[in-house]
Amino acid sequence: MLKNAQQSELMQLQPTILRFTQMLSAVLQLDAEVVDADLVRIAGTGPYSKFFGKKLNTSSRIFRYILETHREKVVVKSRTDPLCDGCSNKGTCRETAFLGVPIMAEDRCIGVISLVAFTEESRERIKENVQLFSDYIQHISQIVVAKVLASNNEHDDGLDEVFTSLIENMDQGVLVLDGNSRVKYGNQPALNNLNIEREELSRVEVNIQPLSFHNNELKGHQQHIISLGERQELVVGQFHDARGHQLFLMAFHQPNKSFAINEPQPQFTSVIGECKKMRQLKTLISRIASSPSSVLINGESGTGKEVIAHAVHDLSTRSDKPFIAINCAAIPDQLLESELFGYVKGAFTGASNKGKTGLIQAANKGTLFLDEIGDMSMTLQAKLLRVLEEREVMPIGSNTAIPIDIRIVSATNRNFAEMIASNKFREDLYYRLNVIPIHLPPLKEREGDVELLVQFFLDIHTRKIGVSYPGIASEAMARLNAYHWPGNVRELSNLIEYLVNVVPEGDTIDVDLLPPYFEQTKVEHQVESIHADECAMSLEEMEKIRIEEAINRLSNRKLVADELGIGIATLYRKIKKYGLSVNSH
Repeated sequence: MLKNAQQSELMQLQPTILRFTQMLSAVLQLDAEVVDADLVRIAGTGPYSKFFGKKLNTSSRIFRYILETHREKVVVKSRTDPLCDGCSNKGTCRETAFLGVPIMAEDRCIGVISLVAFTEESRERIKENVQLFSDYIQHISQIVVAKVLASNNEHDDGLDEVFTSLIENMDQGVLVLDGNSRVKYGNQPALNNLNIEREELSRVEVNIQPLSFHNNELKGHQQHIISLGERQELVVGQFHDARGHQLFLMAFHQPNKSFAINEPQPQFTSVIGECKKMRQLKTLISRIASSPSSVLINGESGTGKEVIAHAVHDLSTRSDKPFIAINCAAIPDQLLESELFGYVKGAFTGASNKGKTGLIQAANKGTLFLDEIGDMSMTLQAKLLRVLEEREVMPIGSNTAIPIDIRIVSATNRNFAEMIASNKFREDLYYRLNVIPIHLPPLKEREGDVELLVQFFLDIHTRKIGVSYPGIASEAMARLNAYHWPGNVRELSNLIEYLVNVVPEGDTIDVDLLPPYFEQTKVEHQVESIHADECAMSLEEMEKIRIEEAINRLSNRKLVADELGIGIATLYRKIKKYGLSVNSH
């Protein structure tokens, strides 16, 4: 195929370079731009995502410097750098930091790859990772250059080779999907995360769906269910469009242990728990959901009784009808009566001249959930009993009863036997409400469910707050598992919301972020854990010494990574982790 003589070498690979640039931007959470030796924009993201093929007429002083000197350029204080002097955009420039790296083909500079920050947070990311980002971009640029030099006599088929090489050299798991959402390729980290061989990936049907369906556009990693044939895995990642393909970029921080999502009933997506007691509870709910009989849910405060009530409703034949919930303990007795039964015009002083429909009537054909039913007064208990017996409701001030068809689901954390014995609750009403009893276990009795709930609440709260999904350290998870949770699931949800707010962007939730009272938590098998930590520390020391020795002995980072048998990006992260020297030889 003859190539346009007017196009630069980089422009001839523009679709591939654009996809790479978009991917690079998503991974590093910085905007990126690529220009060729003639200052023609090849690719870019954010403000630089248009006018491809056009020559820059402003903001080109730093690019010219890099092209002429063949040296990288870092600017972490925009508008104060000498190269910014005389720039026509200096007064209106929104860039807070810049990192530009030359793309070298033998002795020629054929273009520049740059990372740009527009916020203080992004500026700090560049400032703290200058050498790390520079080394990584230089390594990837050489892969591009190799393909550029080899592509003069090749057809466009070679473009996929470039793209595959770029992805394969990433330490982050990546799946490539075509326009029909079929997985075409996965790099080795992705295969490791999914516990699947490359050959099997090409054979099985792969489907990726978000764990929670939201109609928002929040960026960042979120939880997804990846179906691999009949097997399902929970993976943290994000989608990114790239010229007719979609990239699924997996987060470095995956859940501490992979677990299959085997629940066959999607209606239970809000009832999180796989321990024996919760499985038995789900089975019971499935069996009684379609019955019209009353249900009484008993459980400690914060165990999630309304979630169970909603599950009963959602699985019933009434699921398309109203679900009305009211907390009997939160409303004064006089107001609770008018809320439940409603009233007619002029029923009492201060009543609305239009009257009011009560919640019992509003729930007609549906489900009425009475939370904390044990706090209802004896007077209202008698009126509620009449509703259940007669299947009709009498609004306050009315002489006409209104027929109703409702299912009552109630909940309490009180001991009804004691309340009935002390004449605080009507025994006849209790038997009407307790036709189908459900006991919701406290969180401390739900072995193995804490981690599932942690992942669930991380997904919920990161979406609500609008931040990326963080990892959680194994020691922190061990503390959460060992805690006794007096406030049950509600306490766990509140804690995760707090942690999502305080964890630095991109970091893991570690034990130092947990509230002080977790320091007293005794982790099971503590002796074994201490020995394991000591062993891990000694292995880390050995790894640090081995990497440092290889860096001092070999000429470049790629040779070091090859000798150690790790990816180049992994090497960079370990260099940063151990605080090793990153000066070039």
